[in-house]
Amino acid sequence: MASEFHLNAVREQAAALRTAAVAAGPDAAVPTCPGWDVRKLVRHLGRVYAMAGLALELDPAAERPSPPRPPEDFDEALAWQDERLRHLVEALSTAAGDPVWAFFPDGSATSWARRMAHETAVHRLDVEAARTSAPELIFTPDLAADGIDEMLALLLPLGDWSAGTGSGRVVYHAADAGRTWSVAYQPGLRPTVGETTDAALDVDATVAGTADALYRQVWGRPSGAVITGDRALAGLAAGR
Repeated sequence: MASEFHLNAVREQAAALRTAAVAAGPDAAVPTCPGWDVRKLVRHLGRVYAMAGLALELDPAAERPSPPRPPEDFDEALAWQDERLRHLVEALSTAAGDPVWAFFPDGSATSWARRMAHETAVHRLDVEAARTSAPELIFTPDLAADGIDEMLALLLPLGDWSAGTGSGRVVYHAADAGRTWSVAYQPGLRPTVGETTDAALDVDATVAGTADALYRQVWGRPSGAVITGDRALAGLAAGR
């Protein structure tokens, strides 16, 4: 069964995203997702919810699920997203702790709820950016720090790093959350990531600020995080 923290985040961020999408309108460009408009983002997120719902029903060794395509019409796509979200939250709320299919390690209802919380929150940020008079959005330190941790510790090491040339250590410090992550890069190898309390680490770059700012930074969105040292190295985790 998924944690209430992540389930509540999915519900809250999805509701806020829907409100922002309606306010922005289907044809509004999404500046943080070049080439996308709000209609495309809504259709994308509905399909992601559908895929996650299917994943919860599959054995870990199954092939990647292929969800149906959402409607083209904006109002129909919103309704379709609502239904996929309702089904997903219900499935996450009642799923057992058995392993399920996932593209990341240790797939379970808990890990999928976390993935959907941050998928929704980051895309909410995108939709808010599409509004001409969007209210300032600040993610809470708890949610933002959890999203930083998911990106750095779980998602960043995935994929093919065999051609990577980055070398060095980057430290991410979220002062208001009281958390610090260390990411070490070596050419051709997956980065190694861990949390640390050692402020005297030998580092090549530091990314510091509020958890909200670091959350945006690691997910490749405009951010107020302060980067010192090797900016190219610090950028390797930006929305990879």
